[in-house]
Amino acid sequence: MSTAPIGFASSDEGEELARAELYGLLARLWLAPPDAALMEQFRVAVTQAPQGGHLEAPWQALVAAMRATTPEAAAAEHTALFMGVGKPEVFAYGSYYLSGFLNERPLALLRGDLAQLGLTRSADALETEDHVSYGFEVMRYLIAGDDAAVCNLEQQRLFFRKHLQTWVEKLCESVAVHPRAATWCAVAALTAAFMQVEAQAFDMVES
Repeated sequence: MSTAPIGFASSDEGEELARAELYGLLARLWLAPPDAALMEQFRVAVTQAPQGGHLEAPWQALVAAMRATTPEAAAAEHTALFMGVGKPEVFAYGSYYLSGFLNERPLALLRGDLAQLGLTRSADALETEDHVSYGFEVMRYLIAGDDAAVCNLEQQRLFFRKHLQTWVEKLCESVAVHPRAATWCAVAALTAAFMQVEAQAFDMVES
């Protein structure tokens, strides 16, 4: 990854690209701690939020949190929260929030919907498809992909309503109250705000 400043598409380039970029960044941050290159990007990142408004304060808080930590501290926090021995302190899987257990029916339903979209989990993927990072990557694809039959607003709406809106804010709440969460408290706050923005946008589409 280069150390070019993190930036988002301007209004002239289109809000859709900015949405896709933010989904991609959040997917990266939920999957693994930031490495030195990504940390450097945050040190020179713009402080203007990708979509302004409701995201302005949580984006600025995330930039500040990333600038205040180190790769080592961030890695230790991520391990403490999500990679605990036996079971993690915080689960980042949809099945857990929807059924109370891992690898349950919500994961099977998700896999069925992904198959209809022509998407499958790569053999070297670290997490199951119901991990929050995977869901965000799917949204990025549905927004920015080239296959218009799949990558369109209706598929985005359906996937978001069924596989993200139903549980991601619960994940963010779990992180927000965890005593070890510092950097990821900011990640969770931006994620929750973004989920609210997305939900409101789809509300407008449906009205």
